[in-house]
Amino acid sequence: MGPKVRKVRNSVGAQMPLLILSFFIFVTIFLGSESRSPSSAYLMYEDNNLIVLDELLQNYDRRVTPTHHISLPTTVKCELYLRSIGAINPATMDYEVDLYLRQTWHDERLRSNNLTRPLDLNDPVLVKRLWRPDIYFPNAKHGEFQYVTVPNVLLRINPNGDILYMLRLKLTFSCMMEMERYPLDAQSCDIELASFSKTVREVKLQWLNKDSVLMNKDLKLAQFELKQVSLTECKESFQIGKYSCLRAKLDLKRSIGHYLVQYYLPSTLIVFISWVSFWLDVDAIPARITLGVTTLLTISSESSDQQSHLAPVSYVKALDVWMGTCTFFVFAALIEFTFVSYLARKRRNIQEVKTEDGEMKTTLIVPISSLNETLTNLPTVANFKEVSTLMLLPARGCAKRIDKTSRIVFPLGFLIFNTLYWPYYLY
Repeated sequence: MGPKVRKVRNSVGAQMPLLILSFFIFVTIFLGSESRSPSSAYLMYEDNNLIVLDELLQNYDRRVTPTHHISLPTTVKCELYLRSIGAINPATMDYEVDLYLRQTWHDERLRSNNLTRPLDLNDPVLVKRLWRPDIYFPNAKHGEFQYVTVPNVLLRINPNGDILYMLRLKLTFSCMMEMERYPLDAQSCDIELASFSKTVREVKLQWLNKDSVLMNKDLKLAQFELKQVSLTECKESFQIGKYSCLRAKLDLKRSIGHYLVQYYLPSTLIVFISWVSFWLDVDAIPARITLGVTTLLTISSESSDQQSHLAPVSYVKALDVWMGTCTFFVFAALIEFTFVSYLARKRRNIQEVKTEDGEMKTTLIVPISSLNETLTNLPTVANFKEVSTLMLLPARGCAKRIDKTSRIVFPLGFLIFNTLYWPYYLY
């Protein structure tokens, strides 16, 4: 064998251990990836806290309250965060609220030192495995659970056993309003929470603190101003027992700006326009009729329009008093024109009697019916120089005086009404 052959054999012999090692590494990696079980792959992403929770839930009974074993009611502390409040509808007497309901309680069964951090759950299926308070809203007409874009629910389990349960809801609450002073009124609308099936022996509701009703900093009401929020606790009694409940009272003051622009100012201007007829001549019949009828129809339309937006109540509202008074003033101006027009056109037959007694001359104007009586009562020295029959309009001057008086009486009466109306309903 030549030197070249020996050299090739020595080179192959030197590289053989490296080739064998590479082959074994490749086989080990290939077989290891094929033989890895799904469970081992799942363990790579498993959360130890979830494993602890699964162990806690193995013997957990969600039908039993957390304090059932010590025969005490479970205290549930509630908090509301009002995201938005819709306009309060006076016709249906309700309003919409978008809110977050936060509930906290202590469940010793879920206490574990193996939990390294608070555990947040938003899976509705998993949340249903735990005990939760059966809180509902007694004065809610309609409610919706928010699903956009995922179910808006959160349950947080703390290592010490404290539970936080939060929901986002869209609710329509009823608000029985007193409308006597509408729209210069103040209303009180309640948000009530109560336990549906658990009596006071099993569940007791409490507010978290004195500021348990929080507002979004950008929250604004269209027609009301929120004065204050009062928190109270109550008990609702039914035939089957007493239930714990909470009440948040919202004190609201209606903003009058909208109603000033839409009702009060237009109706005031209509009343002022109806008074223009007092400055028109008594002979301007078409103009005064058109003005009177137009203002009366306009004020009647305004009154009917405001009634269509309200609930049909059996008592008189402040706006009814205002619109009724404005209608009365407009109608009175139309009646005044009718009376003045009648007086201005009333004709009477009269006698003009001229007498002459020396240098003294006298002219008497008397009705025909009393002519004989007048002549009898004249002095005997008087000489009747002329007696003539005329067609005159003696009431025309009286009609003009009535117009001039109305220019003062009508504005003065409306001013007196305002001085009584606004202090009475505003304070």
